Amino acid sequence: MEKTYQPNAIERKHYDHWENQQYFQPTGQGAPYSIMIPPPNVTGTLHMGHAFQQTIMDALTRYHRMMGHDTLWQPGTDHAGIATQMVVERLLGAEGKTRHDLGRETFIDRVWEWKGQSGGTISQQMRRLGDSVDWTRERFTMDEGLSEAVREVFVRLYDEELLYRGKRLVNWDPKFHTAISDIEVENKEEQGSLWHFRYPLADGAKTADGKDYLVVATTRPETMLGDSAVAVHPEDERYTSLIGQFVDLPLVGRRIPIIADDYVDMDFGTGCVKITPAHDFNDYEVGKRHNALLINIFDKSAAVLAQAEAFSYAGQPLDDFDGSLPDGYGGLDRFDARKKIVADFDALGLLESIKDHTLMVPRGDRSHDIIEPWLTDQWYVASTKMAQPAIDAVKDGQIEFVPKMYENEYYHWMNNIQDWCISRQLWWGHQIPAWYDNDGNVYVARDEAEVRSKYSLADDVELTRDEDVLDTWFSSALWTFSTLGWPHDMETVMRFHPTDVLVTGFDIIFFWVARMIMMTMHFIKDDDGKPMIPFKKIYMTGLIRDENGQKMSKSKGNVIDPIDLIDGIDIDELVKKRTSGMMQPQLAAKIEKNTRKSFPEGFAESGTDALRFTLTSLASLSRDINFDVKRLEGYRNFCNKLWNAARLVQMNTFESIEDSDELGAPLDCGQHGGDVEYSLADRWIRSRLQTLIADVHKHYQQYRFDLMSQTLYSFIWDEYCSWYLELSKPVFWNEHSTEAQLRGTRQTVVHVLDQLLRLIHPIMPFITEEIWQSLKPVSGATGDSIMIAEFPKVDEAQTDPTAEADLEWVKEVITGVRNIRGEMNIAPGKPIPVLLANGDETDERRFRENESFLKQLAKLESLTWMNSGDPVPASSQALVGHLKVLVPMAGLIDVAAEKARINKDVEKTNKELARIEGKLTNEKFVSNAPDAVVQKEKEKADAMKTKLADLQSQIDQLNQL
Repeated sequence: MEKTYQPNAIERKHYDHWENQQYFQPTGQGAPYSIMIPPPNVTGTLHMGHAFQQTIMDALTRYHRMMGHDTLWQPGTDHAGIATQMVVERLLGAEGKTRHDLGRETFIDRVWEWKGQSGGTISQQMRRLGDSVDWTRERFTMDEGLSEAVREVFVRLYDEELLYRGKRLVNWDPKFHTAISDIEVENKEEQGSLWHFRYPLADGAKTADGKDYLVVATTRPETMLGDSAVAVHPEDERYTSLIGQFVDLPLVGRRIPIIADDYVDMDFGTGCVKITPAHDFNDYEVGKRHNALLINIFDKSAAVLAQAEAFSYAGQPLDDFDGSLPDGYGGLDRFDARKKIVADFDALGLLESIKDHTLMVPRGDRSHDIIEPWLTDQWYVASTKMAQPAIDAVKDGQIEFVPKMYENEYYHWMNNIQDWCISRQLWWGHQIPAWYDNDGNVYVARDEAEVRSKYSLADDVELTRDEDVLDTWFSSALWTFSTLGWPHDMETVMRFHPTDVLVTGFDIIFFWVARMIMMTMHFIKDDDGKPMIPFKKIYMTGLIRDENGQKMSKSKGNVIDPIDLIDGIDIDELVKKRTSGMMQPQLAAKIEKNTRKSFPEGFAESGTDALRFTLTSLASLSRDINFDVKRLEGYRNFCNKLWNAARLVQMNTFESIEDSDELGAPLDCGQHGGDVEYSLADRWIRSRLQTLIADVHKHYQQYRFDLMSQTLYSFIWDEYCSWYLELSKPVFWNEHSTEAQLRGTRQTVVHVLDQLLRLIHPIMPFITEEIWQSLKPVSGATGDSIMIAEFPKVDEAQTDPTAEADLEWVKEVITGVRNIRGEMNIAPGKPIPVLLANGDETDERRFRENESFLKQLAKLESLTWMNSGDPVPASSQALVGHLKVLVPMAGLIDVAAEKARINKDVEKTNKELARIEGKLTNEKFVSNAPDAVVQKEKEKADAMKTKLADLQSQIDQLNQL
């Protein structure tokens, strides 16, 4: 091993070796264990959230591989429909072209070309992170195999009447001209207005207070052109007499009914609500209950139509509907129409008031345009019919959420599920396998040839394929079985299905997790025909945020690239990355300022293992996880600690070559015969190791990676390095140690390190491989790599409660002596006498058995057992149970100087006590200060008094010298 730990020198060579040796592939032996990676979008690079989840998945995979399972971690990426199309369209825009200039087929070729150039970035990043995925099975959601699975599912669902085409309200992006999912909508609080309009009552009707109009409030005046009703609460006495009557819709002249619905909050505003079913999701449901008209007034760009369109809730156009709109509105953008409507209402004396109003505005997460609820023909999955088996699978325990609290969120989504809009008006994606004849009849099959055969269509029937593509979540919903070769390779599907755990974020429980459960249970059946679940457990991770708890985003300039943390990056380059492409100079300047303040030097190289260990240490059950780079620095030091400990083991288990840093032949570690004698420390660390092994297994089963990391860190740093290696030095360095003792300690120091490397390997794969390889000559380990070595199991025969109790006693005595040294300012290396008094028979046995041990480790001049009645000189003391550990002060300190130091401390403490008591006797302070503040001051005063008593006791002892 090199003198210093250099992660870049070891990481790539080991990963290349593992991959070349095909260690990531299933062996075909043992019980199967499988994880499907949530496929990252090919549009970008891995962020900290990916690094976090992938570290957890890799730790699980490596653990189960070492446990002897037939392990598969399935990799792949998602084609990311709209996001990818946007990237390529931007590239075309830089050339002065649009996708329409190229045409669909050529544009798709350009997207594939772009994917080929950039798609490998994610794979290389995953390699840098140490991900042991089976690269031979890497999948892409647009691969032919997955595309075939998508077509198969679409056709089967259609034939089973679980998939249909209908005219419904969707989230419509007027900029990209496509429907988008709820997860692609960002609801942002913005300042707007609330307009109050007067709607004249028809046929001379009057309100209870004699008015001939109703006042309705709206934040979207432009939609009034599509109003089809005004709603009031059925118990609102102001309007009960008007229910069933009509108002004349201003500007349009259309007569619309007054309806009663519990949806209306009679205490909000005037208690009258305009109902626009074709342009508001809540209004859509109200209108459906009252069989109102769906009146569409916008085109795909959210501009006003020349003629409004009306439809029934069955999606049928109402040909006899008079869709006339006021002159001057056709072709106006919706917000220009808003201004004109307000002005026209004002001119007619129908504008009651305008008030400032804070509201949530839905914007597309990529276009940033305001999303328009829009009535359009789309394809839907009848999710309401498929939901119950997925609900039952969680209720009966087939699928378990970790943490369990997320089950309630899942049930909420599933119990209120709506049919799923799966079509998108894009070019990049799985084109819908549906064809239309010239009369608009729809035919669904896997390809056009099958359409003609399936529906007995003649060759001269002209067919046109549906131009829409499927929602990206549709292909992702098939991920667990389509990646395994369904519908053809059922042997592999059944081998690794159900998968063992899905590691994902809580923000996509409905959009992905629930849909995978529904789709898998519908299409995958066991040998008895029972629906199979896609995974047994769902481990929901929190979201990685920055050190201040802020969500990481490019716009905030707080994104951290995990590869930068691994390799290191200077501050200038970091600023450049964070501000690149920003169009707002002020924002760029702010981000630069914050970045230089937070990371004055940038990031130092940490290596992959330190990053992975940091991430697992943060893997609590919290919804939000703050990433602090300072913790990363600490775990980089932990890597150094492990490295240096391994070098110390090497130096004591290999013959040193004179005048050289190289190591010679391994020493006899008791692996091949010869007497072996284990010291108390040997027996203690072996016993403690069994508890550690049991805890690690438990933490894996409970998905408590944070507790596992803490447990491993504490054992390696404190018990193995700080105590055991120090306890082993007297054996190695004492010329009187026997060969049997040397063998016992050498064997133990190597064995425990070997077991620790295996235990921590799933989290820190690179450093553990490097050290493990260097130890093989003395550890007796066989095999080419630690990643295929056996994971430690508890050996009850090595559990030794007596050794643990005895060694803990030794540690407490040594710690007590060290504390006294610190209190008395005695140099750590200065030999001092120690007396043991007030001990029982067990204390005396431990003293007799470990006397020489204690003297060496605590740097003692002498260690004396005091019998009852023996005179005890003035001493500083520490307690180990009832046992007193005494260090006589005579001759060890300058009494006068020590008294002067203590008296100075007494004077300072008295001043502080007087200040605090002055506040507590001040009636004004006690009366006005919060109770907690007064109580805190009282506690400070008590602490000062206790300290003064301790200082006086020290002076009394000094006076006896």
